[in-house]
Amino acid sequence: VVYLVVFHLSFVMFVWSYGKTIFTSPATPSNEFCLSKADKEQYEKEERPESQQEILRRAAKDLPIYTTTASRAIRYCDRCQLIKPDRCHHCSACDVCVLKMDHHCPWVNNCVGFSNYKFFLLFLMYSLLYCLFVAATVLQYFIKFWTNELPDTHAKFHVLFLFFVAAMFFISILSLFSYHCWLVGKNRSTIETFRAPTFRNGPDKNGFSLGCSKNLREVFGDEKKYWLLPIFTSLGDGCNFPTRLVIMDPEQLAVSSQNEPAKSSVANQSFPTRPLSESQNRLLSGDCQWVETGPEEENVKSGSVLVFSPP
Repeated sequence: VVYLVVFHLSFVMFVWSYGKTIFTSPATPSNEFCLSKADKEQYEKEERPESQQEILRRAAKDLPIYTTTASRAIRYCDRCQLIKPDRCHHCSACDVCVLKMDHHCPWVNNCVGFSNYKFFLLFLMYSLLYCLFVAATVLQYFIKFWTNELPDTHAKFHVLFLFFVAAMFFISILSLFSYHCWLVGKNRSTIETFRAPTFRNGPDKNGFSLGCSKNLREVFGDEKKYWLLPIFTSLGDGCNFPTRLVIMDPEQLAVSSQNEPAKSSVANQSFPTRPLSESQNRLLSGDCQWVETGPEEENVKSGSVLVFSPP
């Protein structure tokens, strides 16, 4: 009875997670990141890259964007005709910009990103458990096969095949699952591992890392009872992410420095829809901080300072 319950439970969770990963549409940027009709027409008329960048800077000045290209340009998608949010990339297979894109997975024929990354992780985990369960239950018959204790029937070749398939899938999925667990702990995507996002102070592969615990909550949510269920519980909206590098107004900084106890009063706020200052961001609250002034960029409002909060 226990065998059947474990078998059916692992199979149901595997199929459920796999289905959610396949049929969950990739999340795309909201309309606020699209250029207005006038800006779009002006952008298409301009031939000089400098003039086009000026149009994009003007359109992006009120958007919660903290990353640029390696050449310090605004990240813009000519295919989708929108300014890319942080961690957003264009998928050539799906032909859309995908929020927090990790990769396009041929196993599920879908993009793995903000909307289904949790489902993908659970799919790997339950696939791993299912392969382990199959290999463990067939192991005794596999041992009998090598010791010639298994009856000489065609079934023994089925046992041999089943064990090797389960074992090989277990090894391959284990390596992939371990890699993505490491990515979750570092709060990186596969793309960001190979190409670090560029912030105001330059490329920083740990720019979105808030510490292992908070990184885990960002993907799986606050309610631990839902972590192992393939239901969407990730924090945020996919367009805006808390970062260690936060632009903050000097007046706001002065107020927060005079009211340090106020940090604890906001500890239970909901996940911000936009990156906020340390004193306002629940995922960043409680960490130490220091201030470093730096040169202004054209796409950053005048008079701001840079606040660093280590993970």
